[in-house]
Amino acid sequence: MRSAVLRAGRMVVRDDVPEPVPGPGQVLVAVKACGICGSDLHFASHGDQMLAAGAEMEGMPDTMSGIDLAADIFMGHEFSAEILEAGPGTDTHPPGTLVTSVPVLVTSGGLDMIVYSNSTVGGYSERMLLSAPLLLPVPNGLDARQAALTEPMAVGLHAVNTSRIERGEAALVIGCGPIGIAIIAALRHRGVENIVAADFSSTRRALAATVGAHLTVDPAQGSPFHQSAPAVVFEAVGAPGVIDDVLRRAPAGARVVVAGVCMQPDTVHPFFASAKQISLHFVFGYDPGEFAESLRAIAEGEIDVTPLITGEVGLDGVGEAFDQLADPDLHCKIVVTP
Repeated sequence: MRSAVLRAGRMVVRDDVPEPVPGPGQVLVAVKACGICGSDLHFASHGDQMLAAGAEMEGMPDTMSGIDLAADIFMGHEFSAEILEAGPGTDTHPPGTLVTSVPVLVTSGGLDMIVYSNSTVGGYSERMLLSAPLLLPVPNGLDARQAALTEPMAVGLHAVNTSRIERGEAALVIGCGPIGIAIIAALRHRGVENIVAADFSSTRRALAATVGAHLTVDPAQGSPFHQSAPAVVFEAVGAPGVIDDVLRRAPAGARVVVAGVCMQPDTVHPFFASAKQISLHFVFGYDPGEFAESLRAIAEGEIDVTPLITGEVGLDGVGEAFDQLADPDLHCKIVVTP
């Protein structure tokens, strides 16, 4: 079986990956589409830092423990796939059903995250295993490429749900990469009537307007905080200094939701937040209900993810796609179709 794997910081194609065999409660699927996530790009460049941070963090399981960066790493967690066969004693949807799932594989030993692994095959492969109880059939004849974006759109929906924003409140989204775009789409889906989006890239600002931003701002030309008095500010950049700048410029009483993942040490002035009584909330991922809601909204046409898909490659093009995604003006989301 063919898979694109991370090897020494580069994506390469293997032709000798063993065929996955479904066990009880599992299904073998043929991957139809898999989006390339920004976290995959970051892991390819800074996997050692991510593993070190995960090992140091307390209070939750280290899902990346045991990963060997010297060995091939399977990735790809934004996928849709077609059921081929079920494991022994497994009752599930019939073969040929297009499905998606939260990226978790239930095994006899527990839970394997379908994100970064030396052994659990991900969506940059011809075939993979999924857990039957977690499968969601893709409704309404939705295209497999659009269904694959259920996962990143659920991340945006989770950020919006966490903010508890009301329709009449103004929202400011800082950063219009894939997560910022997902937040904007979710805000529009929730009926928010004043959405301002800020990004230095004209390409990304245009995309933000396409998915629902009422106003876009180039931060090099003026402060986006001067365009409205946002009740909620979504930080979707994930770079040092951004959170502190948001706290400095946000209105008193604002709610700040941090969706960008910064892997470097950062510095903030707590006085900014204290003096203005700003609430600061960090978010990551989503819950299964938000994943299902994301799929439903896409399938019903309430969220149009088509403009996000700016490229499509086969397995042989994954390495070049990783390189291209480093330029924010070239692509938003490249989808791999094995």
